[in-house]
Amino acid sequence: MSALRLFAQPVGNLAEPIRLMLPADAPVSRLRSEWAERQPVSAVLVDHGTPIAVFPAEWTLLLQYLPPTLPVRAVSLPACRVAETLSLEAVVHEHASGSSAAYVTVDDTGNPTGILTPDRLLRALRDGALALSALVHAMAETTSDAVTVVDAAGRVVLWNRAAETIYRIPKRDIIGQPIASFFPAGAIKVLEQLEQRVPVRRLYHVPRPDRHVMIDAAPIERDSELLGAVAFEEDISDLVRLRNELSAAQSHLRSLREAITPVRSDDPFSAIRGRSPLLKQVVVMARKVAATDATVLITGESGVGKELFAQALHRASRRAKGPFVALNCAAIPVTLFESELFGYQAGAFTGAERSGKPGKLELARGGTLFLDEIGDLPLELQAKLLRVLQERQFYRIGGTKPLPLEARIIAATNRRLDEEVAAGRFRADLYYRLNVVTLEIPPLRERPEDIPELVQAFLFECASRYDKPVPVLTPEALAALVRYPWPGNVRQLRNAVERAIILMDGNTLDVHHFPDVVNHATARNEEGNPIAPLSAPPPHDASATQPPASEEAARIVAALRTTYGNKSAAARLLGISRGTLYNRLKALGLSEADWKGGLPHESSRTKP
Repeated sequence: MSALRLFAQPVGNLAEPIRLMLPADAPVSRLRSEWAERQPVSAVLVDHGTPIAVFPAEWTLLLQYLPPTLPVRAVSLPACRVAETLSLEAVVHEHASGSSAAYVTVDDTGNPTGILTPDRLLRALRDGALALSALVHAMAETTSDAVTVVDAAGRVVLWNRAAETIYRIPKRDIIGQPIASFFPAGAIKVLEQLEQRVPVRRLYHVPRPDRHVMIDAAPIERDSELLGAVAFEEDISDLVRLRNELSAAQSHLRSLREAITPVRSDDPFSAIRGRSPLLKQVVVMARKVAATDATVLITGESGVGKELFAQALHRASRRAKGPFVALNCAAIPVTLFESELFGYQAGAFTGAERSGKPGKLELARGGTLFLDEIGDLPLELQAKLLRVLQERQFYRIGGTKPLPLEARIIAATNRRLDEEVAAGRFRADLYYRLNVVTLEIPPLRERPEDIPELVQAFLFECASRYDKPVPVLTPEALAALVRYPWPGNVRQLRNAVERAIILMDGNTLDVHHFPDVVNHATARNEEGNPIAPLSAPPPHDASATQPPASEEAARIVAALRTTYGNKSAAARLLGISRGTLYNRLKALGLSEADWKGGLPHESSRTKP
């Protein structure tokens, strides 16, 4: 029988079979004679078939000192009847009266089936306790978290290897000692459990200045009696250090970028490259709203340039001389978000800086606070942000003095917040508070005419960075780049150009330097969707070389599908003017239904 499963075992499995039953008034001489003919076994004394007492076999030596006429019942243990199907845990819990008794198991008809004497029960409980102790210690040593268990007096009863490593306190020094002797007051969450008796989950904690942990802790109770407390601590010190270093590096990088980037124009929106009507429409709206302090919500797929628009809005505003502070709502752990946003007072929590720390709302005073990936903000934090936007003031963590909100708020997301609101994942009131003015940046596949300008800018930028000559891009390569749908948008395009420059030999970039584009073209050809190549304008005597109407119509439809219906880009791919394209569409009787019925990647296009 497995000792680990002992307490779940039916008590009938632990009892010894009944081999000797005597009348309730049987004398000691009767029991002696029974034992003389067999090996001593526990005897059950019955009265009209009902067990009333048990004389344990372990008391063999006692029997020789008893008078022969003494009733066995006078020196026996009272019998306690229990169903043989009950678990040992249930029997111990329900029948623990504090008095000595022997358990007699009975079947479902009430007939006695076995005996569980105190000695036999004690051996079983000892084996079970030792097995559970081994299990607890094995579990504690298996996890990578620091595990601490204290008794009701705060003395350490379990301290695993991970705790030794994190806190550099050997087990031999701390076991049996008050944990308060090893940590400063207020730094021990497991002791708080002894006082408050309220479990905590995923709580950020700084037990020592050089240690940051996420803690799960709970009291250990039985029948409302406090036995102790247990704590599991995940060491996140390296993550916190890396986050701080990354934040500092990002700020330094932004400063360097602003210092070395040549000033192309006094226009804050000059960094936004592209001349497509869709993009120009967004820029026009952005210019209008930039001069106000209205809250702006920037939407669009990942990689379209939402932060670039936010920076342009800031530089074009009356707050341009103030700071531009960015906060990525998806990159900061929930437990750290409040301190990052609101800051904290000195002594607000264990491990806090002595002078306190300002939050992003405070650092952005007089400037702009850019909340990126606002759609990933948890609901409980959305409510706190909403309160700040409504009351235009906030409090540091641990502070009592309200601080005015003196920053413009710009938020951005790649999610459809109206759909998130409908799904219950985003607060409607916060959505309406942010959605004063919305700038929806179109994905790159909807404005392929912007690709040549973007590619040229990236060629100059990356060639200068890697100290290489600016390469020449072949017409075939440019056409392939224009045809590609760019699911990662401008960011993916820039990365593709940078990779090509790093790996190029010579001064020319061709199609094969862009493997994603090549793979996409190959896949489309295998699916039977030929990509219309760039062609030169038709010769003057076009009637002699013009393809049949069906072939020409197929090429035009393929070009329009490639450019998602953008006629300017399609005309460029076909090597004809936009006016000629319109004339050929009319002559061939083609309409939008002909090319919109099978747009490439239609099923995989994500909503901005």
